[in-house]
Amino acid sequence: MLKAIIIDDVSDARQTLRADLKTYCPEIKIIGEADGVVTGAKALRKLSPDLVFLDIQMKDGSGFDLLEILGKSKFKTIFTTASDAYAIKAFRFSAVDYLLKPIDPDELMEAVKKAEAGMKDEKPGMDLLADSLARKGRKQTRIALSTQDKIHVVKIEVIIRCESSVNYTTFFFNTGKKLLVTKTLKEFDELLSEHNFIRVHQSHLVNADYIKEYVKTDGGYLVMTDGSDVPVSSRKRATVSEWLDRL
Repeated sequence: MLKAIIIDDVSDARQTLRADLKTYCPEIKIIGEADGVVTGAKALRKLSPDLVFLDIQMKDGSGFDLLEILGKSKFKTIFTTASDAYAIKAFRFSAVDYLLKPIDPDELMEAVKKAEAGMKDEKPGMDLLADSLARKGRKQTRIALSTQDKIHVVKIEVIIRCESSVNYTTFFFNTGKKLLVTKTLKEFDELLSEHNFIRVHQSHLVNADYIKEYVKTDGGYLVMTDGSDVPVSSRKRATVSEWLDRL
């Protein structure tokens, strides 16, 4: 059983989340609440929880202010946030868990399940998230990739391609290295489409900057600058041709 604290400056939000946790996540024991950065820091130091549900914006500061005050900590953090398209995108790029208010019970259960599964070092993703939110309005240049044991923050421009492996995705970089990431290709397709990435096959997403040539024979495939061949599905051939014509 994980011990948890809810930190939110809206009383109704805390009460609703407490009730939802009792109903949908009985394995979570709520050991305390706080309504801001100062009270939250005091509660965290006193109660030492395993898990914290943390609002981003509060009257006396942000959730990041609180985490900075505490320094290195052992608890897992799940942020709660109101609807904000840019903030949500920043969370997805940073691989940091969040819940969108009003909180969906299924998403709550999934977030808790992930928290129970393991306690990774969240700092790389947190740093990227804080930086992204501070740079609001500017395009993302880095992405956090979560593997089985840690979170890697990489520049998007160094990614050559991504390849699906059931519920995992393998990333290939211009350094010759690769990473097996614990998310589906569909999720990265949605994030990277505005960064010159093309979904050329059900199992392949490529960075157009690294396409060397498009071979239209033998079913159609791309030759990448690292020497790899990437198949192009029949229904994606027209899209690939149009895309390359625009380059």
